[in-house]
Amino acid sequence: MIEAVRIGFDPFPGWPLLWGLVAITALAWLAYIFLRGRAWLTRGLGLTLLTAALSNPSLVHEEREPLPSVAAVVLDRSESMEIGDREAAARKAYENVQAKLAEDPSLEVRVLESDPNDDGTHLYSALEGLMADVPRDRIAGTILITDGQLHDVPKDPDAEGVIGPVHGLIVGDPDRGDRRVELVEAPSFGIVGETADLIVRADDPDGGEIDLDVSVNGGIPRRVRVVAGEPTPLPIEIERRGENIVVVEAPPGRQELTMANNRTAASLAGVRDRLRVLLVTGKPNQAGRTWRDLLKSDPSVDLVHFTILRPPYKTDSASEDELALIAFPTEELFEAKLKEFDLIIFDQYERRGVITQTYLANMARYVTDGGALLIAAGEDFAGPASLARSPLASVLPASPTGVVRTGEFVPALTEAGKRHAVTAPLDGRKWGGWMRYIESTAETGDTVLAAPDGRPLLVLDRVDQGRVGMLMSDQIWLWARGYDGGGPFSELIRRVVHWLMKEPELEERRLKLTAEGDTARVELRSLMDTAPPLQIETPEGDTIEPAWTETGPGQFTAEAPIGQLGLYRARAGGLETVALNGPANPKEYADLQSTIKVLQPLARATGGGVFRLNADGSGLPDIRRSGARGSSAGGNWLGLRERGAYAVRSSSSQALLPGVLAAALLVIFLLLAWRREGR
Repeated sequence: MIEAVRIGFDPFPGWPLLWGLVAITALAWLAYIFLRGRAWLTRGLGLTLLTAALSNPSLVHEEREPLPSVAAVVLDRSESMEIGDREAAARKAYENVQAKLAEDPSLEVRVLESDPNDDGTHLYSALEGLMADVPRDRIAGTILITDGQLHDVPKDPDAEGVIGPVHGLIVGDPDRGDRRVELVEAPSFGIVGETADLIVRADDPDGGEIDLDVSVNGGIPRRVRVVAGEPTPLPIEIERRGENIVVVEAPPGRQELTMANNRTAASLAGVRDRLRVLLVTGKPNQAGRTWRDLLKSDPSVDLVHFTILRPPYKTDSASEDELALIAFPTEELFEAKLKEFDLIIFDQYERRGVITQTYLANMARYVTDGGALLIAAGEDFAGPASLARSPLASVLPASPTGVVRTGEFVPALTEAGKRHAVTAPLDGRKWGGWMRYIESTAETGDTVLAAPDGRPLLVLDRVDQGRVGMLMSDQIWLWARGYDGGGPFSELIRRVVHWLMKEPELEERRLKLTAEGDTARVELRSLMDTAPPLQIETPEGDTIEPAWTETGPGQFTAEAPIGQLGLYRARAGGLETVALNGPANPKEYADLQSTIKVLQPLARATGGGVFRLNADGSGLPDIRRSGARGSSAGGNWLGLRERGAYAVRSSSSQALLPGVLAAALLVIFLLLAWRREGR
């Protein structure tokens, strides 16, 4: 304990009135000094005595307990500290600083390690939390041990309330450069089939030109050459509805701190403007209106529907103008505007000369170039005028045997159908019967619906870049009419159409990667009984090979622990996918070079200093105690302020001007003034 004496005041009228009386007394003294007059001195002394008496002065005796000043030591544990020997050097300096500060009993030391999973280095925020309960007049200072890349330095270091003095101990080699790729600007969505511009910048300490690999949804990358340091627009085609992951990668440069920032990614939401569908009905039939009603019920479908009422070879007395609602624009549809359609449906169509062999060959090329085709076969598909006997046969997965089977039967899911994303959700439902199907042989693709004899009813196939679906029966409309209990007509057709439109959720072979926090989860959908080996590539280029766990027919999952922010890539059986852990462009990898420039303004404004340590963490500056004000850093030393804070444990007071004494003195001064004036 320390004993101390001080003079205290507890004014009777309160501080506002007392300060007013002090002002009046001061003005009176000025008037007395300059104007003089009789008894000016005794009057002034009397007024001063009155003011002093009303202030109630006392002599206060206190027992004070000194309080230690509080210093903080914060260690940077962000991912950039894992580069080279930074972490080991920082850890060594951290321990040495603590040992040095422990020698001073008048100093309370608080230590903290930052969260390594944060997106960015937030040391000042961590410092504010650490010192939240400490009065500012007890803070001796802060020592930050880091590579210098902070993302939460106060914008105004001179603002009131900023903790100080702040000192920085910087680790890492400042001369090591790093190649990195940065996403400058990216749209949040785009129209499927159109292009969107991403703007990227590749930085390299050597400058020059850099070759970048750009891939979409894990596909084959294309090579783009850019100038280092210059923002460059990259046109990206939106492949599908939903999430589209665009990855931009740069090969290793001559100088590299890490490969994690040689790769950046953007997530673009694909939106369909309108689904343009061409429906060609070969002849009036029971299913025609059902197809039309289904497609027209969806407001996102732009439908063009033609029904061929009379073939060209039929003769009667009616002219074409009397039968045709509009002229059938074959050249416009199948030559000029064919590629504008997203899906073409042939409903019970047979070759009658309306659509020539040349146009059918155009349609085959349309499919291989990425188009979608759905065949709803009727009895004519088994005959000599079948589409299977045209140039379109080159893209069809099934060929008819020439036999039409009749008699009631119930379609059934095949083993592949129970695994396929299009039909698996329909498993276990009770369906009504059909009356007829066209016997065929599936040559390629996946048969998901079959007749009782195993013959295919619904076949789905990929043809180069396009897709084809074949329904080998004209009886699906019975489900729509509710015959024999009906069936999932609308649901099945919609799912088939969405698969033809390459909907990601309906892919029969799909690899999905989710990276969140400290776990990467992979899901595989396959038509096979076994899963191929899995590899997960980390942002640093390391490989993880977790084991699969079967969760259902053709469905497998795997999990692996991860510890980095950034882009992860999974590969299995020819499938490839990517996922982001954290933001697309983590702040932590934006700039990895060791620097003093970020922390220096804050240190200077708070009276601190920034010091660079040796590669092994040695070379600490001398740590001293400094005064409560002024600079707390020099060329080879840093200072922690001596605040001199204390807590009062007991106190007593004695009045210096009791009321009786004050009144007596006041009377004496008044008498002296009266006597002086009476002369």
